[in-house]
Amino acid sequence: MTAFASAGRTLGGTSMAAAPITTAATARAHARAVVVERWNRAGRTATEAALIDLSLVVSELVTNAIRHGGGLAGFDVTPTPEGVRLAVHDHSDVVPAVAFGPGALPPNHQVNGYGWPLVIRLAREIAIDRRPGGGKTVSVLVPLV
Repeated sequence: MTAFASAGRTLGGTSMAAAPITTAATARAHARAVVVERWNRAGRTATEAALIDLSLVVSELVTNAIRHGGGLAGFDVTPTPEGVRLAVHDHSDVVPAVAFGPGALPPNHQVNGYGWPLVIRLAREIAIDRRPGGGKTVSVLVPLV
């Protein structure tokens, strides 16, 4: 199943078509486009460092949905006054135990495990909600100011 970015958004009064989001790369590009087209404005522009943080969080959440969540079921980016809210939907009801941990790196770190601590450090208002009909949504606020 292909996930789609939020449909129905407009830019300058012109409707922007929904874009298929199938990889972390397409999700990063979409999130960056939302910031440039809908969040940035006179007197408020995301820094390159903020965009890098956003890209890291998007990559981790989308990759987790693909690898561990039974596939990507949806991806939404919503501008807020503080930054952007990401919502990544997957097909798994399983909420990993690490999701509510302190964000510390695992002891004796060898291969995996940097991603969730990175999300906890770079994002705010982290929530994991089960979706009606199955799956879950991980939502976070990535500050851009």
